[in-house]
Amino acid sequence: MEPVMKILKWFFVVFFILIISLAAYLTLVFDPNDFKPQLVDAVKENTGRDLVVADKLSWTFFPSIGIKLSKVSLSNPSGFDTSSMLEVNEIVAEVALMPLFSKQVEIAQLNVDGLTVNLETRIDGQTSFDGLEGSKSAGKPAAEPSSQSGKGLAGLNIGGVAITNTQIRMLDEKTGTEQLFNLEKLTLGQFALGEFAPLEYQFNAELPDMTLSSHGEGLIKVDASMQAIELKDLKILNSVAGEGIPNKKLDISLLTQVSIALDKKRLKLSLEEFIADQIEAKGEVSVAYGGKVPNIDGQLSFGEIDLDKFMPPSDAPSQSDDKQTQATSAQEPDLSAMKLVNFKLGVTAESIKVANMLTSKWVMNLALKDGVLNLSKLSANLYKGKLSVTAQVDARKSVPSYSFEKSVEKVQIRELLKDAAEIDLLAGTANFTVKGKGRSLITANMKKNLAAKGQFEVSDGALYGVNIPQMLRDAQAKLSGDLSSTASVEKKTDFTSLTGSFTLVNGVASNPDLLMASPLIRLSGAGTANIVTEALDYSLITSVVGSLEGQGGGEREALHGVEIPFAISGTFSEPKFALDTAALFDAKLKQETEKVKDKLKDSLLKKLGGF
Repeated sequence: MEPVMKILKWFFVVFFILIISLAAYLTLVFDPNDFKPQLVDAVKENTGRDLVVADKLSWTFFPSIGIKLSKVSLSNPSGFDTSSMLEVNEIVAEVALMPLFSKQVEIAQLNVDGLTVNLETRIDGQTSFDGLEGSKSAGKPAAEPSSQSGKGLAGLNIGGVAITNTQIRMLDEKTGTEQLFNLEKLTLGQFALGEFAPLEYQFNAELPDMTLSSHGEGLIKVDASMQAIELKDLKILNSVAGEGIPNKKLDISLLTQVSIALDKKRLKLSLEEFIADQIEAKGEVSVAYGGKVPNIDGQLSFGEIDLDKFMPPSDAPSQSDDKQTQATSAQEPDLSAMKLVNFKLGVTAESIKVANMLTSKWVMNLALKDGVLNLSKLSANLYKGKLSVTAQVDARKSVPSYSFEKSVEKVQIRELLKDAAEIDLLAGTANFTVKGKGRSLITANMKKNLAAKGQFEVSDGALYGVNIPQMLRDAQAKLSGDLSSTASVEKKTDFTSLTGSFTLVNGVASNPDLLMASPLIRLSGAGTANIVTEALDYSLITSVVGSLEGQGGGEREALHGVEIPFAISGTFSEPKFALDTAALFDAKLKQETEKVKDKLKDSLLKKLGGF
């Protein structure tokens, strides 16, 4: 036992001597600060920024051999609130032992702790990323790497990177907002220029009105020229929670491929999979961020979208919520963000359901430039018909303006009205066109300031809530002295066509030429519909042109050709219909008087003809 103990004793003595010798060699002979000027120059050359390493580089010997950097910072452009874009409390590079004797530093693991990132956007649009292309000018040769006493860095290899305890601060002077994000971890596996390396991150954020957590993993490759970055098979899982979030929580996942050309300042994203609740999408987006305003081009394709699932519950709001809503709706929405980006976007969707109204086969082309949003095309299938819309919103002034053209063709109007507004008033195949413009996006102002004109045509339909032929038969019976109760029939008036035109001014739609025709009756006249109060006011004339038997009637002769005033009042949801029986009696009396006169005249002529 004693010889074994002696062997162990001498083993540890030799081991500690080797460790002490290695520490002495690394400390006295191999000074990591020899490479500090090269590091600072390389960062200056490739980013145009100043890298500051306040403390001297030193060696660490436990738990592994490594080089430690403390108090490191990368500058922001001049004129920013914070002088540093990046600040790091400590960086430790774990190195392989044997290459050190050949003056090669092979970093097996790079650990970064206490990283603070300050990203600012100034009022003039300048950001912390501006100028990162470097300070080299065209035709100017790159500076030669500095060296001390012939000592230099023969090679560099990174086996992996781990970043912990990171805080990202985003300040936007344009909107006066500040956001803080906590990066729990960011790890990078075996890394070499020109080769893919595994990447993973996890971060969360506590914002004023929501919480956010995100986890992502994929592969990253940095080109040997340091001018291109590629992210491959990047899978991201996000979870957002808050009172203002639909259903108070929303989970989003996506799978994407990303390429960034730093020299050309272009980013391209291929979205292979996107799932938010039950919404799925695919597409491609490219971003040119070199100019003062970034330009985005994209094409997105969605499946079935049910927006009603994301709407707040229909419970009656509290009094305080109602006051807050009124105060908010009395202010113009802030559209200043429309001036911060230009884009062209094409969108398709299998179907979209919103406010219980279902559309399908969406095709939409949008373009935003210099604060003007143009909807050059929107087409969709709508209740067995077709919807087409073009529109523009101009946000260059404090009070935005807008214009639009809309048409629907061969739409089943009854199903549309019932689903969209819970109104069962009209049925038939409808064609409708309208063109309008206005100023202000405040709800009340939109109803008042909108000026529009259009026309409509409904064929083979029915007007619900009233049976005009039955009303005429009832009036006819009363004229004949029959005061018995009328039969109970469906309140519906069939027609073959319903046409008219309208103008909309100050929230009132005026319809001067309403005409409804059927084999039984004609209905014509004029009226108004107030879109602010939803009040109806129509003064019409109806007349019998055929037998009322088609809807249960029999005698045609009694009212044939008599024009009868007919009024529509009430509201969109509760219209009221009235037949002017007093006027009918006067018209009938006049008609009968004319008949008596004609008979007397004929009798008189016959008598005179006998002489």
